[in-house]
Amino acid sequence: MSRIPKQLTFGVIIGNRGFFPSYLVAQAHEQAEALFGKLGINTVMLKDGQTHLGGVETRQDAKVCAELFRQHRDEIHGVVVLLPNFGDEKAVAEAIRLSGLKVPVLIQAEEDNLDKMGLATRRDSFCGKISLCNNLRQYNIPFTLTTQHVCALSGEVFEADLQRFAQICRVVKSMQGVRIGAIGARPASFNTVRYSEKLLEKMGVAVETLDLSEIFTRIKHISDDDLRVHEKRGILIENADASGIPADKLTTMAKLFVVISEWVVANDIDTTAIQCWTSLQENLGINVCSIMSVMSGQLMPSACEVDVMGALSMYALASASLNPASIADWNNNFGDDRNKCVLFHCGNFASSSLESPSMGTADIIGTTVGKENTCGAVHGRLKSGPLTYFRLSSDDFTGEVKAYVGEGQSVDDPLDTVGCRAVIEVPHLENLLAWICNNGFEHHVAMNHSATGVVLQESFSKYLGVNCYLHR
Repeated sequence: MSRIPKQLTFGVIIGNRGFFPSYLVAQAHEQAEALFGKLGINTVMLKDGQTHLGGVETRQDAKVCAELFRQHRDEIHGVVVLLPNFGDEKAVAEAIRLSGLKVPVLIQAEEDNLDKMGLATRRDSFCGKISLCNNLRQYNIPFTLTTQHVCALSGEVFEADLQRFAQICRVVKSMQGVRIGAIGARPASFNTVRYSEKLLEKMGVAVETLDLSEIFTRIKHISDDDLRVHEKRGILIENADASGIPADKLTTMAKLFVVISEWVVANDIDTTAIQCWTSLQENLGINVCSIMSVMSGQLMPSACEVDVMGALSMYALASASLNPASIADWNNNFGDDRNKCVLFHCGNFASSSLESPSMGTADIIGTTVGKENTCGAVHGRLKSGPLTYFRLSSDDFTGEVKAYVGEGQSVDDPLDTVGCRAVIEVPHLENLLAWICNNGFEHHVAMNHSATGVVLQESFSKYLGVNCYLHR
């Protein structure tokens, strides 16, 4: 089961400052409860009685708030600061620092009305937000801003900002303690998917390995009529039309699926990278693509050719949008249109992202290992719609993990080819491709149906310590 959190909980801080109207704090409290309830987000928030009106204004208020957050530290995915008036910037910053939370922080400041600028009604949140950001910067606490400097707590702008912030929090939480399963050795000719396990460990990402020989041995001990095999066969048939696949090939695929699944569960694996050729074809006579397609559809992405960094990229994409991610090659130009290209892989895409997915053979690999030994590849055209592409890479020369991200469109222009394929349109694609080449990135890219480029860029650059280039 995917470890990507579906239900989120936010710690909420409502700032206050004594010589501004305090009734605004109570009003913000009511509006916040309504908004978070509407979006299905749980909250941890001070109540009136714990502090004055449940706001944070003094050092003592900050301590009370911090203690409340510490009691729920394992539940809280992010902190939202609301400034219904100027607020006490030092008290709010200290509440976050004293809590010890290392989560994303969103800052909202309420807008003033020109007909309410008297002492009894003015807010000055416009100025208070600048002061709070200054203090958070001094305390080395990263934060996220709303689209507008000030906005109504009950308005559509802030609601959209809050939903975007929820995606950021989901990415940051999902990337903490990720465990990647590297199954088999990378294909000998694929220096492109080399990676630094130690740089990943520095990020808090662990890699667990499994040799293919162990898989082959375990498969030998599973009978054809095992209930686990029956279950996995049904899942594979449901994932894509398998009417053209021989029954014995489906049984072998199901056995392989059983072994991989049980190893994933036993080792708390979040995402996998598999040696998809040519050992599996030569030893089992099948492709693993359909199994990878199913796992990706379950938000436990699986990358080809033991591309560990590609698997991590897919996992990040899936966590941002809760949509399945796939991995592909930047593969072909699309005629003379320099803002379009073809993404392609033998057949591993999540089936929900495809038009009429079917299970077949992998024609390209089949030219070397025999087409009959490549049953299991998924064929289908990526559905049209918004697309986000993303790639993480470890760079031993600089000692850092780096990334790029951008958005485009999957389009339905005619394309006559096999496998999993897509025609995509990306603004200034030539500039992006030059950037990829000049910075030594791999030929693989993760992508899915979403518009989460800004979310991923902010998540990694601001909160996860990864320099992420955003292509526009």
